[in-house]
Amino acid sequence: SECGCVPTDHPHKTRALWIVLVLLSIFSLAELLVGVSSHSLALLADVEHIAADGLMIGMALFATWLTRLPASEQATFGYRRAEVLAALFNSLGLVAISLWLTWESLQALQQPPEAIAGLPMLLTAAIGLAVNSLNAWILHQDSAHDLNVRAVFLHVLADALSSLGIIVAAIAVSWQHWLWADGAISLVIAGIIVVSTLPLIGQSLQILLEKPIDPVKIPEIRAFLEQQEAVQSVTDLRLWTIALGQDVLCVHLHVMLAGGTDRDRLLRQLQNDLQQKFGIQDVIIQMSAPVLAEAMSLLQPALIEMIGVSSDRPEGN
Repeated sequence: SECGCVPTDHPHKTRALWIVLVLLSIFSLAELLVGVSSHSLALLADVEHIAADGLMIGMALFATWLTRLPASEQATFGYRRAEVLAALFNSLGLVAISLWLTWESLQALQQPPEAIAGLPMLLTAAIGLAVNSLNAWILHQDSAHDLNVRAVFLHVLADALSSLGIIVAAIAVSWQHWLWADGAISLVIAGIIVVSTLPLIGQSLQILLEKPIDPVKIPEIRAFLEQQEAVQSVTDLRLWTIALGQDVLCVHLHVMLAGGTDRDRLLRQLQNDLQQKFGIQDVIIQMSAPVLAEAMSLLQPALIEMIGVSSDRPEGN
């Protein structure tokens, strides 16, 4: 068997997270000042949302650092699961923020503020939309193959959505004097955030429960192995995901090869094919062959002789 090594050091990913953290920090300070002066619940809620995002980006950066630690006897697969744990905590954090935003929005709908400064609210939200759109663009590349970055990407998208909602609320407040629009749009944003986060929570739990990200691969892999000429049967096929981009396959093959060069050649071929065709990085294959009939025939004379000697002995000897 062989174990493929997946590189986990991604300087681009770390740099992207740091850039997003700095941009969000600068914008959150400006938004806080405008939110207090304009009495906008949406802006103040967004500031707290961004502050929570900053903590979660810090967690994502720490998890990214952990993934660079080499595998050891205490962690034979390395520390890539740290990314999955960070993604799960960040996703749950998004849900918590959404629930809090829902509560605040309901309170605002019951008792709308007496006045909201619509113009500062509108300008700040427009800048926020630009900043968050830039952050989403920075993170988009790495979010496809990293749950940790994907969780931060969802946070940034939620921020962009909040900024867009604030723009709509500011227009409604300024033009129509609909003071209730601030709370109503915040409520809608909270619902959208929860719905978009649930799939990431499910995917993170799926990995932590030792399930493969793509279970469709299992019957395909089994069929591929059974089609091999030398393979008699396939048992104990196990497939699970360590992190996105790192799947592990363990399988027991019963082959019609006694051993030696032919079995080694088949082992190398199957490992390479499984890595290339199915994108499985770590392939662990155990092979066993049935007891050959020729070997049994060689043992038969000796067994007959032993039985004969035993039957010729007098009783009691």
